[in-house]
Amino acid sequence: MKRRYIYIILVILLIGFISLFFMFRENPEEQFNETHEQPQQEEKQQKKDSEQANEPNTKKQEEKKAEEEQEENSVTESLKLILGEALERTVDLFTSKESHIVAIGDSLTQGVGDDVVEGGYVGILKNIMNDGGDKQVTFDNYGVRGNTSSQLYDRLDDPKIKQSLKDADIILITIGANDVMEVVKQNFTNLTLKDFQQERIAYKERLKNILNQMREYNADAEIYLIGFYNPFAKYFPSLEELGVIVESWNSTGKKVVRQYENTTFIPTADLFKGKETDLFASDNFHPNHQGYQLIAKRVLEYITE
Repeated sequence: MKRRYIYIILVILLIGFISLFFMFRENPEEQFNETHEQPQQEEKQQKKDSEQANEPNTKKQEEKKAEEEQEENSVTESLKLILGEALERTVDLFTSKESHIVAIGDSLTQGVGDDVVEGGYVGILKNIMNDGGDKQVTFDNYGVRGNTSSQLYDRLDDPKIKQSLKDADIILITIGANDVMEVVKQNFTNLTLKDFQQERIAYKERLKNILNQMREYNADAEIYLIGFYNPFAKYFPSLEELGVIVESWNSTGKKVVRQYENTTFIPTADLFKGKETDLFASDNFHPNHQGYQLIAKRVLEYITE
């Protein structure tokens, strides 16, 4: 009897083990499917979340691009208002023929300080003159920050610059401000007006050499020497000597260009003198975009006379 109960118990245990065995065989598959499907579902969810997250970024990029285009158009429109009659004369002068303009000189030609238009006043002129879409006016910008008159003269031997000057219809020059700064650096501990006067005589001769070389390359181009301003007038108004120095150096440039045909001096010092509007970049030395706009307007007024 006891043996019969033992057999019954063994059979029950055996059935239980068999059931567990089959359950074990089925469950791994289900577990595998669940385990396999779970990453896929997570991956799909992550992809969906990523796409949803990217949608705002894409919209932000599109909105930013639209804002930049609007800002650029706004800058162009505001500049057109500033230019006024000079712009109308520019359209009449430059839309009827192709022209090549070469700008060469120091940081004012390079456009240092302008955080809106690359190339400062040169970039502004380029955008305005080719606003219609047809690039009737081509530009070469050889502005180098820190260039002195002697360095500029040496650069005229560069074959690329030489050829560009030969092809030019108009040549724009900014030079002289760094010559003044060199005097300050070299005589900082014992600076006198005499130091500036002596260097101004040397600058006069270097400027003649520059113009002579340019005329050797190109006898017909209109050459414009753009004068420089007193960057210290706003912050050191009591130092009248600085204003006198800038004025005398500009006067020298004006006298030199009078000795050459088709060569003109363009003053800019008055554009920055006594203005309430901030026309300087964060370095308090170079013009900001508004300052370069005024220079561009002045240049247009002269070249379209």
